Amino acid sequence: MRTVAVVGASLAGLSAARSLRKQGYDGRLVVIGDETHRPYDRPPLSKEFLAGTIGEADLVLETDDEDLRAEWLLGARATGLDRMRRALRLADGSELRADGIVIATGAAARTLPGAEGLSGVHTLRTLDDARALRDELGRGGRLVVIGGGFIGAEVASTAYALGLDVTVIEAAPTPLAGPLGERMGAIVSALHADHGVRLLCGVGVKGLSGERQVDAVLLEDGRSVPADIVVVGVGARPCVEWLEGSGLALDNGVKCGADGRTSLAGVVAVGDCANWYDPRAGAHRRVEHWTGARERPDAAIATLLAGGAVEPGVPRPPYFWSDQYGVKIQFAGHAAGADSVTVEEGAADDRDVLAVYRRAGQPVAVLGMNQPRLFTRWRKQLSVSL
Repeated sequence: MRTVAVVGASLAGLSAARSLRKQGYDGRLVVIGDETHRPYDRPPLSKEFLAGTIGEADLVLETDDEDLRAEWLLGARATGLDRMRRALRLADGSELRADGIVIATGAAARTLPGAEGLSGVHTLRTLDDARALRDELGRGGRLVVIGGGFIGAEVASTAYALGLDVTVIEAAPTPLAGPLGERMGAIVSALHADHGVRLLCGVGVKGLSGERQVDAVLLEDGRSVPADIVVVGVGARPCVEWLEGSGLALDNGVKCGADGRTSLAGVVAVGDCANWYDPRAGAHRRVEHWTGARERPDAAIATLLAGGAVEPGVPRPPYFWSDQYGVKIQFAGHAAGADSVTVEEGAADDRDVLAVYRRAGQPVAVLGMNQPRLFTRWRKQLSVSL
């Protein structure tokens, strides 16, 4: 291969570029990113950066002495892929031909219909999003978070610490029931009530009110929740619309094998946009976690450089963490399909717990709240047993 293009300049794209050099690729390397920023770390955006305890320099992912010998095309958005000519089309009308392509375009925050042009309404996905939200939170007021998932919970926790009046609205009866199951989802989401943050569950959002500036969130049951600031945290969609018509198989992202290979030779996908096959589950899963974006590119690049001739391995069980109200939450594996959850250490009421999820007696997932050492041991066991 004389030219490899990495489409996406966040953690997954940077990890792919590093892996290319680490695995011996010495040809032309082009990294394309639609943001103007160099690669930066996203997890702190909803926590330390939003709180103002770290600055933008602390988010930088590249080291001072790192030289990937790459061409960086930042502020450049990919708009299409011509599989016959192996060419990437960019928004400025230019194109780039490449022998190998790594798709790492990530995901974008879902928005709330009708919120366009209304001041005070935010999503949180990019550095620019975090800058704008941090400025508003600094002025105080009433914050309403729509969505009780991890991003929403982290924003609520940060805003609470900054002294704002915070309400979290969740359409599902139990927040975090999807990733954690109902029992443990209820325990983790109870952190809101522990700290005086209002949590409204089992009710959907009808819309927002306000002329130029948002002033309330309207609920489907007729209630109105006053708001000076609204954060919409209702999930993310994979950024793959630019690949429609390319011949690449798309299904909740770019459909991949267990090693990132796609339906087109010479094209692999990594990060939040990649729907990898999970041999353990016998199904495809899109993993939107920091560790997946850092670890999985190694396997995808090995596949790319070998022309698909290597046997795919089994990806490590997905792992993520969250910091809320001073509690460190860690989770590995998949809660879906577990037929039991047992508390192995600590007490759920104290928010100091280690819980193991099992299916037919076999561990399939583990959750820790302020149990980092024991969690690490269980996570290692999980990787071996699954």
